[in-house]
Amino acid sequence: MRTTRESITFDHPFSLMAVDKLQPAGTYAVDIDEELIEGLSFLAYRRVATTIYLPLQPGNQGSVQAVRVDPQELTTARQ
Repeated sequence: MRTTRESITFDHPFSLMAVDKLQPAGTYAVDIDEELIEGLSFLAYRRVATTIYLPLQPGNQGSVQAVRVDPQELTTARQ
């Protein structure tokens, strides 16, 4: 298993199915978990989870909640 952390910037407020309220525009940390695909003659990984970290209260940098999301939902929210 490997995890890659990315920063994703949203230019406008966005919503996610797993969260009740609208999230403010800004930059958010996103973890992408991938597992190694066994039995190949080369290294290849398959995405198994995507997690975005949202502040519990707008503007609060200290407390965050980890929310599993569909990567396509993040792509749509950024448009």
